[in-house]
Amino acid sequence: MVNNYSERRVVVTGMGLVTPLGHDLDTFWKNLIEGQCGVDKITAFDATAFDTQIAAQVKEFDMAPAFPSPKEIRRTDRYSQFAIYAAWSALKNSGLELEKENCDEIGVMIGSGIGGLATTTDQHNILLQRGPGRMSPFTIPMLIGNMASGLISMYFNLRGPNFATCSACATANHAIGEAWRTIKAGDAQVMFAGGSEAAIIPIGIGGFCAMKAMSTRNDDPKTASRPFDKDRDGFVMGEGAGVLVLEEWEHAKKRGAQIVCEIVGYGNTADAHHLTAPSPGGEGAARCMKMALRSGGLNLTDISYINAHGTSTSQGDICETQAVKTVFGDHARKLVVSSTKGATGHMLGAAGAVEMAICALALKNNLVPPTINLQNPDPECDLDYAPNAAREMTVNAIVNNSFGFGGHNSTIAAKKFNG
Repeated sequence: MVNNYSERRVVVTGMGLVTPLGHDLDTFWKNLIEGQCGVDKITAFDATAFDTQIAAQVKEFDMAPAFPSPKEIRRTDRYSQFAIYAAWSALKNSGLELEKENCDEIGVMIGSGIGGLATTTDQHNILLQRGPGRMSPFTIPMLIGNMASGLISMYFNLRGPNFATCSACATANHAIGEAWRTIKAGDAQVMFAGGSEAAIIPIGIGGFCAMKAMSTRNDDPKTASRPFDKDRDGFVMGEGAGVLVLEEWEHAKKRGAQIVCEIVGYGNTADAHHLTAPSPGGEGAARCMKMALRSGGLNLTDISYINAHGTSTSQGDICETQAVKTVFGDHARKLVVSSTKGATGHMLGAAGAVEMAICALALKNNLVPPTINLQNPDPECDLDYAPNAAREMTVNAIVNNSFGFGGHNSTIAAKKFNG
């Protein structure tokens, strides 16, 4: 393959989602734009003893069409099931005919912030209650965070670059960014990239409750996640997966692919500050956005929409607002910055991929999704957040932010495709 980093362009040709708002693109987008909310009382387990009893769960999910056999489903953790279904959906959406492709040039980068947490819990209980001899031989393959990426490559016979990112809530954005770099460098023609998470189980909810990180608005689940609102009291956990098909432009053009948008830039920085808190003023996030814009050759005024990390936490929303103002200066007042986590919950390691799909749909449709539940704006969060209603507007270029515990920052920049 030609290795000319500066000239190789990377486009999005397929997307697949599993979310609390739906498991196909049309249903998901319709519900998101209408301001629907996927948050409700937890039904996956009895949460009455927990401070937080609400989450955005994936419901009525039939993963069978994406799997070779029922036996393979039983051998995978729920996070892998989400990822495989999303990849299968993205493959169908892309129109790729793998039997006609050189699969040595097609890779996978699917990450997870936590991995097989349900498997870890279940098998640990078996170990304690019934002894090591009763543990599943699939324990380790089911729980490790790279297995979703590995299984997708096996099921679809994709033999190109394959690894899994793990950077907490920045995981999926990092996967997309690294897949973009892989294609730019000439090491693949096509990459399946994204993230998956399934942590709505007692240890996942309990761990975040112990940190006092989640909303306790249990009596009103639909308004619990309220990014940038003065009365926000923490994030609401979501689950699901997002996978995008990234493709080198000439390869996509040759096969007549439908191009959704072009990914042009990627930022990747560290706060080097705190286990969970963002750096003061969003300094690390600001450097990350600047890096993405610089690598994409974008001017500040090119950007019309930012999908914010916007988790509904007290410091996170303020620091991200400050970072946007630091980077964009006067143009920050002309941008629309929305957070979709009020609708989907915070999908942790899957969030960046689902939100990148949202950005791609915004570019395609010239329509920006709302920040729902923004009723009482925080004076320190003083940008245009498209409160409670979708916004029709020209969307030519976007920024997608994801920031994770440990000080991990990731930003993707994309624009309308112009051949």
